[in-house]
This record gives sequence, C-alpha cells and structure tokens, in this order.
Amino acid sequence: MDVNSGSGLSSWERLPGYVFRPYRGHDDPDAMAAVRLGCAQRDRIDARSVVEGIPTAAEIAEASANLDAPSRNQVLVEHDGGVVGYSTIRWWQERDGTWLYLHRGYLLPEYRGQGIGSAMLNWAESRIRRLVQQHGTTRTAVLGANAMASEQDATALLLESGYRHVFSLVELELADLRRLPDEEPLPAGIRVGALDPSSYRAAWKTVVDSYADAAFTERWTFESFLATADPTCWRAGWDGEDMAGVALCSIRRQDPTVGEVEELSVRAESRRLGLGRALLLDGLRCLREHGAETARLYTGTANPHRSYDLYESVGFRRQNEYVRYRKPIAA
Repeated sequence: MDVNSGSGLSSWERLPGYVFRPYRGHDDPDAMAAVRLGCAQRDRIDARSVVEGIPTAAEIAEASANLDAPSRNQVLVEHDGGVVGYSTIRWWQERDGTWLYLHRGYLLPEYRGQGIGSAMLNWAESRIRRLVQQHGTTRTAVLGANAMASEQDATALLLESGYRHVFSLVELELADLRRLPDEEPLPAGIRVGALDPSSYRAAWKTVVDSYADAAFTERWTFESFLATADPTCWRAGWDGEDMAGVALCSIRRQDPTVGEVEELSVRAESRRLGLGRALLLDGLRCLREHGAETARLYTGTANPHRSYDLYESVGFRRQNEYVRYRKPIAA
C-alpha cells in the first residue's frame, strides 16, 4: 500500500526521521500494544475498562484481523526503527442511514507536540475520503473520532481540527458484587428468569426497539446478536406472556473477575414497575455466581430513561467518560 496514494504532498513527508507504513501483521500487534501501554499514564487509561482499556497484543491482532483490509486501513508510525504510534479506520451504518467513518489514533506522549498527531489525523481523513468515494456514500458519510475525557492531547487536536462533540458514554463500576441490594417484590404477572434459545429473537427485538429513537447508534442485526451470544447470565422479564425487558450480562473474556452488563432494556409500557432493577440484580447475582467480583457497564449521558439513577441505586459509580466527535466529510 502507498500511504500517500491520492493525497498529494502529505504532512508526514515533512517529518524527517518518521516513516508512515501499512500494518503488516507479524510483530506489529506487539509494537502496537507497547504504544497503548506507553500512553496509559499520560492519558489516565483505565486498564479494567470495558469500553477502551489497555489491550494485549493478541487482542490487537484479533481486532486487526476483523478490520476490512487492515493493511490499507491501519497505519503505523515509526521513528528510528521503532513504532511510536498508529491509526485505525473502521466504518458502519447508523440507524438513521448515516455512514460513520471512525478513526482512532494513538501516539506515545514523548512524540506529541511535533506535528505527528496532526499528520496521523490527516492520513486518516485522506484515506476516509477515498473510501467514501469507493463506497458511494458521499451524501450520508461523516468523519468520526473518539477520545476519553482524560485524553487532553487528543481532545485538543480534534477540536482544533474542526471536530465537534456529539455525545458521551459514561462507564460505571460496581466495585464489590458481594454487596448487592435486596430484591423488591414485583407486581403480579411480572416475572424474571433465564433466557433460552427460543426467546433469542424476542430478546434481540426488545433491545433494538429500545434504541429506535436514539441518535448515533449502530444498526444491530439478529445475525450479529447471535454471533456474540453468551447466554449464561442473560435474563429476561415477562409481563404476562409478553417479553417486557432483558438484561444481557456476561463475564469478561479478558478478565473473568469482571462482569459486564452489556444491555439493559425494558419496553416503555413496562417501565416504572421495578422490572429493570429486578433484571439487573438477577444478572449481577449470576455474574457473581460465575466468579465475577466486580461489574462494569456504560450508558449515554443523555439517556432519556434515567437509567443512570437505577445503576447508582444498585451501587454503580462513575469511572470514565468517552466522547464521540464528528466532522463533515467536506470540511
């Protein structure tokens, strides 16, 4: 791959001693993991985060393998023969038809402030413009980027480059699963129990419907739901014979002492009955029974259903904020 292809005189060509090269596999995941570890202290990265922690080389290799054309959509920055940073591009269609092209860059702190981060961002934007032309998504495509609130350098670069904050996710932690509140009685006709395969489609539909009016959310197919199914600690709630809510909880593969509440959704007509709390507590107890000591989840800061209040009432406390930025493609 020619990283300069189609971009004219590129900013990285004016950085003596630095080389921008494509991802090659082999030993690259080890070097990329070292970059992430080297950024952790400066950027105050939470190693136990379920949103974005400190990945291992194996996890980076797996994520790279799942990229579309990783050698074209992932670039590494070398200085004196060593990898000092890298950028990755991925894309998806959101529920309103928008195509989001997301780039994420990481650069060791000692190499910041020299124009390298700007060059990485320019590479990503140039590559995305080419992808948009190839995909024919010009009318509905936007540039996207993520940064934790604690990543001051990345945040400043994005804002200076014309990106705007469109939403935030807050990550919460329940530090001790041994200390859960007592159950509260549910109204007559409401029950909570395990999910079996015959109910998977209804569970998926319950989650999808809960995001019907949510902005900036990715389309989630039933096939994707099945591909990541880990039903051991999935719980569902029924109002009579109708599925009214679900709690999709799982043990973290990377750390079996950490449980995650991946989804908690209750249909509008069944809210304010205590079902969400009952589902959440039942899922958390299951995580505890399967070896988890703590639990994590994340939710939007603008969540209209006040789920934040529910999570706090059970014992979850705020840990991190993750910000999504956007910029028009033509900007």
